[in-house]
Amino acid sequence: MSIIIHEGLHAYIDPLTEHEYAALERSILTEGCRDALVLWGDVLIDGHNRYAICQRHQIPFKTIQNDHFKDIEDVQLWMIDNHLARRSVSDFQRGMLALRKKEIISMRIKAQDENAASGNEETEVAIPVVKPTQSRQEIARIAGISSNAVLQIEKIQRAAAPELVQAVRDGTISISAAAAVATLPSNEQAAAVAGGRKELQQAAKQVREKIREQKAPTKANKIPESPEVANQSETTNNAMDQINESVILQQRITALEAENAALIEKIAQLNAALSAATTQN
Repeated sequence: MSIIIHEGLHAYIDPLTEHEYAALERSILTEGCRDALVLWGDVLIDGHNRYAICQRHQIPFKTIQNDHFKDIEDVQLWMIDNHLARRSVSDFQRGMLALRKKEIISMRIKAQDENAASGNEETEVAIPVVKPTQSRQEIARIAGISSNAVLQIEKIQRAAAPELVQAVRDGTISISAAAAVATLPSNEQAAAVAGGRKELQQAAKQVREKIREQKAPTKANKIPESPEVANQSETTNNAMDQINESVILQQRITALEAENAALIEKIAQLNAALSAATTQN
C-alpha cells in the first residue's frame, strides 16, 4: 500500500508530547492498531503517529477512505473539527485551530466575492454553506475557550517568537503570561524562554507592571469613584467572569455528552456484531 505523507498536513496539527507518544506506542504494541488510518486517496489525513509507530515495529493496520474533500483546505477544515472534538487538546491549541479555521473560511469568502465581482462563473470556489460570524466571540465558541483567551492567543500568533510559541504548547508558560512576554523584542523573548519557567514568569510580571505604571497617570486624572460605585463595578466584573466560566463549562459538558453517546453507540454495535458471530457459530 502506497501512503503519502503530506508535509503541510503532517505539520498542521501540534504533535503529541513525549509522554503521550510513549503511551500510544505502548498501547499499539500491546493491543495492535485498533483504529483505522484515514486516507484521502493516497494522502494520510488522520493517524500520523499511529502510522509511524506501526511502520517502526512492522505492525499491521487498517485504512479507510474519506473522498468527500474537493481540495486541501477541505481536508484542513476537517482536521480542525476532528481535533477540536478531542478532550486532550489544550486551550492554546484550540484557539490556534479556531483562528486557522477563521482564516481559511475568510479566504474562501474573499475569493467568492472577488469571483462574483469579476463576473467569472467558470472558477468554482468551495465555500461554507453558512457564512460564519467572524467575531472573537464566535471563535471562542468554536474553540470552547473565553473571548479573552482568544484575544491573548491572537497577540501570541502575531508577535511571539517561535521559542515562546513552543513554550506555550509545552505548558511551560500560560497563555496570559505568554501574551505579555510577546510584547517584548524577539531576542528578549528567546532569552526568557532559555531561562526557564521562572524567567518567563518574571518577564511577564515586569511587562504587566510596566503597563500598570503607564496607565497610572491617566487614572490619576480621573475623578475617583465612590466606594459604592467601585464595589458595584467589581461585583459586575466578577459576575461576568462567572458567566463566562459557566458558558465554557457548559460547552465542555455538551462535548463530553456527545462523545459518551458516540461511545455507547459504538459499544452497542460491537455487542450486536459479537452476538451475531456467536449465533452463527
